[in-house]
Amino acid sequence: MEYKAEKINPYNDTESKTGQVRQMFDSIAPAYDFMNRCMTMGIDKWWRRRAVRLVAKQQPQRLLDVASGTGDLAIQLCRTIKPKQIVGIDLSNGMLEIGRRKVADQHLDDVISLEEGDCLKLRFADAEFDAVTVAYGVRNFEHLEQGYAEMHRVLAPGGLLCVVELSTPTNPIIKFFYDIYTRHVIPFIGRSKSKDARAYSYLPESIAAVPQGEAMLQIMRKVGFSDCRAIAMTFGTCSIYLGVK
Repeated sequence: MEYKAEKINPYNDTESKTGQVRQMFDSIAPAYDFMNRCMTMGIDKWWRRRAVRLVAKQQPQRLLDVASGTGDLAIQLCRTIKPKQIVGIDLSNGMLEIGRRKVADQHLDDVISLEEGDCLKLRFADAEFDAVTVAYGVRNFEHLEQGYAEMHRVLAPGGLLCVVELSTPTNPIIKFFYDIYTRHVIPFIGRSKSKDARAYSYLPESIAAVPQGEAMLQIMRKVGFSDCRAIAMTFGTCSIYLGVK
């Protein structure tokens, strides 16, 4: 099945979505952390903390962080859970280079390794991890079901999937102001801080297109996850999706 989000591309050219996403994040990597803090007014830190607390309840020792980017979630998972191993993968080596410097600066490179990789073709064995996390990356998947199926494959039985993704508020008043902010304010800030203006127009388009709430849970169930649930945060502007293998 094809989903609307799979057709939303950063540059609308003939290259695959995967290739375009890699190019986009390589382009904006130097400004990415600043823009995250700026766009969310720092609330993204709270969203990650909430996700980490939920994962920590399972006390996983082997974790895979998909779309790891500059490593913020992997670092927070490491500091909170103190697992044996965290592997972070991302399409963009530009983002990963920043993440590797953060990991080294915090002396966590004995636990965290960051590597270039495609979530649609994970190199890992079946049932290799106790938990898989994804923060703000699912909407960039070229094939949603394939990405979820791969994450399900590498999870051990009983393992937890935790997805953090931006979402659209359903309250009409909040949505009115949210649309102004995401469609006008964020692209303006993005153009002023990044050389890639298109990247920050792609953001609201991809958020609007990605399956949300029950629609996202249906995809998770379709590939084999059980006990699936969604947690809406900050007036519905972000959601956490949980599923168990």
